[in-house]
Amino acid sequence: MSNLPATLDLASPGLNLDAYVKAVNGIAVLSVEEEQALANRLYQEGDVEAARQLVLANLRFVIYIARSYAGYGLPEADLIQEGNIGLMKAVKRFNPEYKVRLVSFAVHWIKAEIHEFILRNWRIVRVATTKAQKKLFFNLRSKKQQLGWLGQKEAALIAADLGVKPETVVQMEGRLAASDTAFDASADDDDEMLVPSPAQYLAAEGTDPAEIIAMMDASSDEISRLTQAMHDLDERAQMILRRRWLDESKATLHELAAEYGISAERVRQLEQAAMKKIKAAMDQPL
Repeated sequence: MSNLPATLDLASPGLNLDAYVKAVNGIAVLSVEEEQALANRLYQEGDVEAARQLVLANLRFVIYIARSYAGYGLPEADLIQEGNIGLMKAVKRFNPEYKVRLVSFAVHWIKAEIHEFILRNWRIVRVATTKAQKKLFFNLRSKKQQLGWLGQKEAALIAADLGVKPETVVQMEGRLAASDTAFDASADDDDEMLVPSPAQYLAAEGTDPAEIIAMMDASSDEISRLTQAMHDLDERAQMILRRRWLDESKATLHELAAEYGISAERVRQLEQAAMKKIKAAMDQPL
């Protein structure tokens, strides 16, 4: 295996994909005996160089598998990179006693890494999270017999074939047909027929930073005015307002009348006069 390029990056094709593919295709395929010998060295002795040679000799298969996922619109180099990670995991777990070729064992790991990458990056919001949804995501398009929406009968047949519920098939079809939407509308989107962007209807009330600051300023000013207005009242008027409105256990007119030795009606008049002074102070322009 002296023809292996020592500088070839196992994990990533890098910026020059064509050069990477050419270099990989230049690596000789291992014979059954060679592969078995390397696998034994790795499995029994932990030989890192043997692992490297096994990975390098099977990179061409990763490229082949990655190219079968070109329809998802993701960069081929990224798909290959993820597939290479899967290949490395497979090599680490490969037992030569299985008596199968490494590539047969590694297909599952290669596809698993590519699948996870596609699900993470195909859309901003993941379209498949459960095992059944992931299975549907990668099989639904190939199962459909026409380009239009699935009929009830076809959805039921696909569901039976994939071992999921018909409603799960219909739901996944809707997710696949949907597209990502810009959160903010473009500055020149003045067409009245356009559907509102999420930013126009998803924002919760009271979350605009400018509005929050304005509300805080207004609240601070109101507290300052109220404090000053209360300070300008005489001591008895202040106490009546506090006891009637601010204390946790509010006093009645008759209780205050008994404390101050006046009638309940007089307490009410003092309270109303104090309230008018407070309101006048609060209504003053800034």
